[in-house]
Amino acid sequence: KTFATMDRVYRSFLSSIKFFAKGWGPVDTYQRLLDSRHVIFDRCQCSRLLENHIHPIRCEKVRDIPGGTVYSGEFLSPVTTLFPGFLPEESEVARFELLLPHQWSRPHKPVFIHLAGTGDHYFWRRRYTMALPLLKEGGVGSLLLENPFYGSRKPKAQVRSQLQHVSDLLVMGLALILECHLLLLWLEGDGLGPVGLTGISMGGHNASLAAALHPKPLPVVPCLSWTTASCVFTKGVLSSAVCWEALERQLASDDDGALGRLFRGVVCEVAGREKPATSTTGVVCEVAGREKPATSTTGVVCEVA
Repeated sequence: KTFATMDRVYRSFLSSIKFFAKGWGPVDTYQRLLDSRHVIFDRCQCSRLLENHIHPIRCEKVRDIPGGTVYSGEFLSPVTTLFPGFLPEESEVARFELLLPHQWSRPHKPVFIHLAGTGDHYFWRRRYTMALPLLKEGGVGSLLLENPFYGSRKPKAQVRSQLQHVSDLLVMGLALILECHLLLLWLEGDGLGPVGLTGISMGGHNASLAAALHPKPLPVVPCLSWTTASCVFTKGVLSSAVCWEALERQLASDDDGALGRLFRGVVCEVAGREKPATSTTGVVCEVAGREKPATSTTGVVCEVA
């Protein structure tokens, strides 16, 4: 009941926000993601792939604070060379803030990477609510990674947290997975550890994905997150903030059928079909367990995904 009330209060602030106002995004982006998923989602193959796309990480001291030191760092996201064109120019350089204690209170040097939730731009929120308390109370270091499409990595044409395309959300997750992989290796290479991942809401979801694809065991603490974000957008707190009209319009104007064929291929793979059906709505409803087609193909596609 308490969380339902919080959801209603949060939703009241979203009346002027619209996600995905420019539609699904380029079909080519989805196709390239699908073609590479077997490599990206394989721990060993992903690690080998990244060996040729590891860029130097620059980190410098910013200031001393009570009990510790704040550092600022940046590096070129591996997505820029692995998947050219996926990230907008403003998002290509990954930026982070690192907080480490002056003296470690234990033999180990624990550090957690904190990933941002929806609307968490820059570093200040995670710094004051998570990183500083961990530093002062537990002697735990924190690395705050800035999301692509957020803060200093936000495209100029984007308003606040309103991602313009559905594909932007997928690219954001891919970038965070690969960037976390490099940062975990970098922290361990500097003698820090154990290293772990954490985040709240979307940050917790992305932390889980990054931890699952890391080749070594590591602690992960996902907070207020789930195994999928689809329900948040289709029937949860953000459902009223999705620009469903733009998504329906792009599907309706898909003259060459490329977007429809792509979605049919995906849902048929989930359903275990050998050949894509001719009707996107029909096969999506079969996967979703619906007896008859819904009036909105877009909504049920998102729900299945």
